[in-house]
Amino acid sequence: MRYAHGLVIGKFYPPHAGHRHLIDTAAAACDRVTVVVAASSVESVPLPLRTAWLREAHPQPHVEIVPVVDDTEIDYGSDEIWSAHVAAFRSGVATRSGLGVSVPPVDAVFSSEEYGPELAKRLSARHVPVDPARSRFPVSGTAVRDDPVAHWEFLAPPVRAYLARRVVVVGAESTGTTTLARALAAHYASRGGVWAATRWVPEYGRTFTEEKLAAARREARDPSLWLDDLTWEPADFVRIAEHHAVMEDAAARSGSPLLVCDTDAFATALWHERYLGGPSAAVEAVHERNPHHLWILTSPDGVPFEQDGWRDGASIRSWMSARFEEELGQRSLPHIKVKGPHDQRLAAAITATEALLSKAWPFTTPLG
Repeated sequence: MRYAHGLVIGKFYPPHAGHRHLIDTAAAACDRVTVVVAASSVESVPLPLRTAWLREAHPQPHVEIVPVVDDTEIDYGSDEIWSAHVAAFRSGVATRSGLGVSVPPVDAVFSSEEYGPELAKRLSARHVPVDPARSRFPVSGTAVRDDPVAHWEFLAPPVRAYLARRVVVVGAESTGTTTLARALAAHYASRGGVWAATRWVPEYGRTFTEEKLAAARREARDPSLWLDDLTWEPADFVRIAEHHAVMEDAAARSGSPLLVCDTDAFATALWHERYLGGPSAAVEAVHERNPHHLWILTSPDGVPFEQDGWRDGASIRSWMSARFEEELGQRSLPHIKVKGPHDQRLAAAITATEALLSKAWPFTTPLG
């Protein structure tokens, strides 16, 4: 049967494969679909973010994702509370008509919830049940909030990127950051299952420097130019921080519940200080909007300095290491410092990462 205007209601806290199936089913059966994202102000995942996730997953022109704040408690036995919820849902449906867009009345409510028939009745619409037994996608928002890892396969890429725990390995040059980051990711990937997709993001600053030097040589037509001949601008460090953040998000979207990063915008800010003598508000802004959960600082102690032609020098290494430790402490960023041989460092990193993964994900309890 074909419908003129289908309605889907949900918290989408967070969206999962069952939600996608529900909306796709409605989209296939209706000329127009309104999806009301009904969030309460006590919930920890922002309403605009949930709305953006759904719009990415459902770009069809006849599917409209509408955010609605609904702070009414849930009581299916109260006519008064039912009326308050329906009024909130109607306000979402009426959004487009308020913009001068003709919106036909809702004639079908698509739902997998027990409240679906009653909601349809109150909207004078037909109820269309969609997999109420959850047999096709055995998942719910409650289940995801309780254990995201167990339901990782049902989460869309942007939700994975939001939930992935991000561990950053930072340190001065020639202190084993890349070696440790790669080994930590490999340790978790070797577990198999959902962890097999564990990724690590390489440092982009090195790649950028190589490209900058190559460009300078081409422009000057002088292949003998070297690092000391480069002129660094604040925009260079912003570009490094921004590009690295993009790389992180891309890896997190397709990865496991853990993402390992070799450096980040916090580290880039300190390298800006090293080369230009002061902080960068623009790089700090990248750091602030890309939250991480644990920093692992690699100590230079016991690690011979290896000059590969791209590094400053052993004296700068000691100074940079001290600056990393100082800033991590002053900013109260959760961190550990690893030292000793590689196996000892990796064991300490795994212990700290396990402690991070054992913590509950930051979902507040929705209204009930």
